Amino acid sequence: MLRRLRRRVAEGRSDAPDSSIDLLGRVGLVGYGVVHLLIAWLAFQVVMGVPGVSADAQGAVGTLAQTPFGGVALGVGAAGLLAFALWQVCAAAIGFHWVSGGERLRKRVGAVAKAIAMVALAAVVLRYLMGRGGAAGNSSAVSVSADLLALPAGRALLGLAAVVVLVLAAAMTYTGVRRTFMGDLDVRRLAPSVRRAIASVGALGHLARAAALAVVGVLVGSAAVVADPRRAGGLDAALRALGETGLGDTLLVVVALGFAAFGLYCLVDAATRRA
Repeated sequence: MLRRLRRRVAEGRSDAPDSSIDLLGRVGLVGYGVVHLLIAWLAFQVVMGVPGVSADAQGAVGTLAQTPFGGVALGVGAAGLLAFALWQVCAAAIGFHWVSGGERLRKRVGAVAKAIAMVALAAVVLRYLMGRGGAAGNSSAVSVSADLLALPAGRALLGLAAVVVLVLAAAMTYTGVRRTFMGDLDVRRLAPSVRRAIASVGALGHLARAAALAVVGVLVGSAAVVADPRRAGGLDAALRALGETGLGDTLLVVVALGFAAFGLYCLVDAATRRA
């Protein structure tokens, strides 16, 4: 079976196990990009002082759900996200044949992280489709932190979670600075100027997401140190924390622009991804 899967991947356009997963996974990437564009828009609303705004995945999905064809879009998006997660699991197992050694291992670990992120977002979407809505990201982070702190060695477990988040942020920073994401795209037929533009937009997007994720890690770590789950927070809390720094709303606007850039990068990713 594994030999047959390897043959399909070798004959296909990407590391997806078959053409239908490839197509649906690209649809999922478009949805992922739209969510990031909506998060950027919600972050701008936070800067403008609009009340009741949640600048995170839950807020973005809720915004999309309120559109005329929101239910259909969410249903297709959830299927696409799960298909892309399956694609990344396949890539983690047998993909990235054009690199070797440590680089292949790093990309395969990254593929696992992408699969987890896609499944998590699909879960948010499915909750809306089932009429259950979704708890605000910050409330969810506080609830999970409280559950961890209630366990034996809970502070250590929550601290470990913070370390994992910070490691992911560091890996994302490396990806953005070194622009290694370009190796996952088939852009050989594009003009050099277009490739440079894609690299710049992708780098900005990865670095903005890394900054927000690092703040989430710090918030979770703070909750572990003082054993107070209320110190934890999700993306919305992280973005608001950035807005409360010395640079104030300017930094939040820059990060919001970065999320918008990542959303645009996802659209390019959907069209050109090979891994």
